[in-house]
Amino acid sequence: MKIEYNNLYTHFVFSTLHRAPVIKEINRERIEKYITGIVNNNQSKLYAIYANPEHIHFLVSRSPNISEAELASVISDSSERFINSNKLVKGNFKWQQSASAFSVSKSEVDKVCKYILSQPEHHKKMTFTEEYELFIHHYQQNIERNKVIRF
Repeated sequence: MKIEYNNLYTHFVFSTLHRAPVIKEINRERIEKYITGIVNNNQSKLYAIYANPEHIHFLVSRSPNISEAELASVISDSSERFINSNKLVKGNFKWQQSASAFSVSKSEVDKVCKYILSQPEHHKKMTFTEEYELFIHHYQQNIERNKVIRF
């Protein structure tokens, strides 16, 4: 059956292998633009992206023709090849073998975009490990009152 309208917003988080801080600021924008192209080439739309030294956040409106796992694999494999072939990091670049994909309601899209785009300020206050633990709690509905992630 053809789906004429969809509302499939997904917030992805990828980590570099061993969470090594290998993505340099000088290459951040180039990597983000490349991933944006991959998303667009898979009939999806990228709303926000930010590549930190050891992880990347991006929010997409995904085509119903591709699952989260398929889109994550395409982005991971293609961006690894791009980063390595252009020598954008020292040594061989790899993402971790697993990523996270969080469903986002349409009413939260703007808030999540602002959160993603404010990553530099956010990580002055919190490490990636702390952030990730809060994400798991937030999206699993096991939120401690004083540790709610504010999008």
